[in-house]
Amino acid sequence: MRKSIPKHLRKIESDIDKMRIRQKDSNSLKVKDAVFDEATLKSLYHLSKEGVIEALGGPISTGKEANVFLAEGKDFDLAIKIYRISTSTFRAMEEYILGDPRFKSIRHKKKDVVFAWTRKEFRNLLRAEEVGIRVPKPITTYRNILVMQFIGEEEKAFPPLKYIHLEKGDAKEMFETILKYLNLLYSEANLVHGDLSEYNILVNPSTLEPYIIDMGQAVTLEHPSADAFLKRDLKNLTRYFRKYGIEATDEQLYKMLKTKNDPED
Repeated sequence: MRKSIPKHLRKIESDIDKMRIRQKDSNSLKVKDAVFDEATLKSLYHLSKEGVIEALGGPISTGKEANVFLAEGKDFDLAIKIYRISTSTFRAMEEYILGDPRFKSIRHKKKDVVFAWTRKEFRNLLRAEEVGIRVPKPITTYRNILVMQFIGEEEKAFPPLKYIHLEKGDAKEMFETILKYLNLLYSEANLVHGDLSEYNILVNPSTLEPYIIDMGQAVTLEHPSADAFLKRDLKNLTRYFRKYGIEATDEQLYKMLKTKNDPED
């Protein structure tokens, strides 16, 4: 049963409902109750008034830190990522933010860290897109909400790499494409993803084009843990593709990437 809504929020929720929130089942309703607190309702209303969101749909995914919802934009479908302030893992976020020179001045309060994290993912997506990496196109960010272009078709998100079966030839091409993206991220965007795995690479089933998602963890090369994060990304990449007969090791890839981009090392 839904909790009663304070009087001063009834108009806001009414306005959110005017955006045609589609509650397809009881699970959607539970997700809505858990995520759409007072501050988030106000933020969504702001994005609606600004013309960013025309209609908000059901949930695409539910994670430890955030929920992602489908939405309608003016020209194309959107993915609305809402970071949960009350339940986010504050200390885990701090590890990635505190060493980032872009966020030196943030206060160490939970809300401020979550807002900084949201801005961080937005900026990381912008950097990645600018250098030619397939990522969800970043549209805007407001407080704990990140708005991106939806990666999928007919309101269905593309599946993660984990759930795509590849022929050996396609696997080799996919591996090389992802490695190229990691190199572009490092050499031109000056970033390391920091949490790359088969779960945050979406794949178009028709074209087998990969899209890198979940860029909130990505750090600049100045971050004290950037090198360790890079090694971990490469280890995850080689581990996954080994089942397709690709025998490159993470040590080989690390040495190749570092030699190519840091010849003085």
